[in-house]
Amino acid sequence: MASSKEIGQRRAARVRRQLKKVAGDRPRLSVHRSSKHIYAQIIDDAKGHTLAAASSLEGDLKGSLKTGADTAAASAVGKLIAERAVKAGVKDVIFDRGAYIYHGRVKALADAAREGGLNF
Repeated sequence: MASSKEIGQRRAARVRRQLKKVAGDRPRLSVHRSSKHIYAQIIDDAKGHTLAAASSLEGDLKGSLKTGADTAAASAVGKLIAERAVKAGVKDVIFDRGAYIYHGRVKALADAAREGGLNF
């Protein structure tokens, strides 16, 4: 029987495999959430480089947030990643939710990134 970690890794690989079929040359907005924080990065898979990154651990966000593990923190990270992506010249991305369902913090981050100027 597979452990929950193995099941999550399989789910993330399945999602990423489907994304690569439709991505074209767009970079990937990858999301990782832990029990205490949320992280986002925009990755150019063709070159293997991270174009922009943001997390709830950063100093300016950490001081203004009550906790890094709620939808307010996810929204702040989404706005920050969108701002940094636009500054780096990236407007169109493909959203990689990983093994997480599109709900709660993941959805809040995606909505804030869209409001910040990213298209996906």
